[in-house]
This record gives sequence, C-alpha cells and structure tokens, in this order.
Amino acid sequence: MKMKKYTAPSISEAMKMVRTELGEDAVIINSKVIVTKKLFGLIKQKNFEVLAGVDEVETKTMSPHLPDLPANTILYHEQKEQMKLHIDDTLTKELKSEIADLKLMMKSMQKHTIQSELPENFLPYIDFLKRQELSEELITAISDELFVHQKQKDASLSEGEMKEITKEVLRKFLHDLPMGGLSYQKKYINVLGPTGVGKTTTIAKMAARSVLEKKKKIGFITTDTYRIAAIEQLKTYANLLQAPVEIVYNANDYKKAIDNFAHLDLVFIDTAGRNYKEAKYVDDLKEMINFDEEAESYLVLALTGKEKDMESIIQQFGEIPMGKYIFTKLDETNSIGTMFNLMIKYNKGLAYYTNGQEVPEDIEEANLDGVLELFFQGEYE
Repeated sequence: MKMKKYTAPSISEAMKMVRTELGEDAVIINSKVIVTKKLFGLIKQKNFEVLAGVDEVETKTMSPHLPDLPANTILYHEQKEQMKLHIDDTLTKELKSEIADLKLMMKSMQKHTIQSELPENFLPYIDFLKRQELSEELITAISDELFVHQKQKDASLSEGEMKEITKEVLRKFLHDLPMGGLSYQKKYINVLGPTGVGKTTTIAKMAARSVLEKKKKIGFITTDTYRIAAIEQLKTYANLLQAPVEIVYNANDYKKAIDNFAHLDLVFIDTAGRNYKEAKYVDDLKEMINFDEEAESYLVLALTGKEKDMESIIQQFGEIPMGKYIFTKLDETNSIGTMFNLMIKYNKGLAYYTNGQEVPEDIEEANLDGVLELFFQGEYE
C-alpha cells in the first residue's frame, strides 16, 4: 500500500489533497489535529494531519475471454465498503463540531437580521409566536408576510390582521396534510407511543365514540404486559363498552387474538409504553404486530414533552406506516407550536387532540380550520 501524510489548515483542504494525489480509491487510515505554537506560545495555529493510503495492485494477464482490469479494480468494492470503518473518530467529531458551529452562527445571524428589520409594532406579536414555541423557520415565514402586508397597507397592522395573516401562512404549510380521525375503512387500529402520553385513555375515547356514534362492534388487544395497571385500566373501559379484551405476550398470541376477533368491526390495539428512543423496542413491536394494509396506525405524543425527544421517537418509528399523529394533554400546556412544527417537519397529519381525562368527551377530531383556531386559544400580552 502506498501511504502518505497530508497537512492542511482545514479538513476539506486535506481531503482535496488526498483525492488529487491518491484518487477516489484512497482510504483514510488515521487523522488528528495538530496545534503548533508561535511567538513564544502567544499564537496557536491548528492544522489537520491526515494519513491516507491506496493499494497498489499489479495488473495480471487475464483470460483472453475477459477484458483487462485496471489497477485497484479487483479490490474496489471491498475497499469502498471498508472505507467508512477506517475514518478516524477524531475527524468525524471535528467535522460535526465545525458544522454545528456554522449552523449556530448562521441561525444567530439570521435571527439578528430578522429582529433588526421588524417594525416595533410587530415585536410583541413575535414574542407571542416564540412563547407558543413555533419554529424559527415558521416565525420567519410569518414575519415576512406581516412585513409585506404592512408595507402594502402603508399603516400598522391590527392584532386581528396579524392573526389572520398567521393563519394563512400556517394554512399553506398544512394544506396538503391529512386531517381527521378514524376512516372506519380498516379493521385494526394500532395506537403507538412512549410511556406516559395517555395512550390507553385515548384508545378508550376513540373506542367509545365508535360504539356510541357509529354503532360498531369492537374489541381490544393489549401488548402492554409490563404494567398491570394499564391492563386493568383497559379492562375497565372494555367492561363499560361490553367489549372483549385479549392480552398478548408474543407474535403467536397476537395471531390467536386476531382469529378470535374475526367477527368484530374494529379492533383497537394498545401497544406497550416503552422508551421508544431505543430502536430495540420498535423492532420488538414490528415482530409482534402486523402493520399491513388492513390497519391504521397512529402515533400518540404529549404536548407537555420536549420537542427534541418527540423527534427522536418519530424517527425511530420511521419504518412503520404511520398515518397521523394524536396529540394529548393539550389542557396541560400553554404552548402548542410543537404540534405545528412536527406535522410540517415530518409531513404527517393530525387525527385527534385530547384536552382532558374524561371519556369519551375530552377528545376532538382534527380539521384544518379548528387546528388553526386552536393556535390562538391563549391571548398574547
């Protein structure tokens, strides 16, 4: 193998030197940051040292029936797969750190520019949008529209006008996302989500409405065998609705429960509340439950949670065909911007939102106009 060290003031320059001299087949063997001191240690200079190499393969005489292969072709695919394994952790961390710093700097500059350009009468309203925890991207889009409308009007916008403009901006982002609850076209209703978000109570509300309003014959399946209280809670609701319950521990139990409920119109499946930031628990669900075309699946998230934690959970469920979100605990928070942020970022609609513990009263089926009105449920100061 031909190996050589390259030193440059940035990662990108070092990698450019490697590609120029050794080609695209080069393998990164090692890398590190070198700090040199000048002028008696008063000045520090940071450089990146990269050790790279490329295999030198002799061209052999091949069969007359086969074309000659250029050097390095024999091991190309193997080296390509192994290349990532040879990249040093230090290099990766340095790159991530530099990218994060750049993003933070750009966001800070953007925020400063927006604030400096906004008219004074906008500032209290922008503060309201921030308190609602709306994303910076959405606040920027709304600010731009407010600015344009005020300039066209050539007079200060009223509170009512700012609200209407905000609704129209949000409407454009949400317009193509599906809104509404159960379709009643599919038999199995999978309700997923982490522990503590109120899945079981939410299922009871959905099931009660299906019985009382749609006259459906229903049943329940629970895979939440980790919490006895959750099973007892579901049994209580099932007794009130005169609906059967099956408790399943594995894939075979699940198949038997499906067979037992063949005569029912709807089957609500209460999945175990686990820490779904860990992929392992999502894999366990996929092994037990059949997420096929006969099922509707909903992810339940509590608006009292942290947005970053919710994003981690959403990403873990990425391979499951999730139709819409259900947001709970609306009554326990003063800010619902997270609901809008997640729907828009992950291109998922909204089935229901809940605003209390009463069954079946405290649940609302989502529609676009209602969701937009919901954003202004609290007046800004």
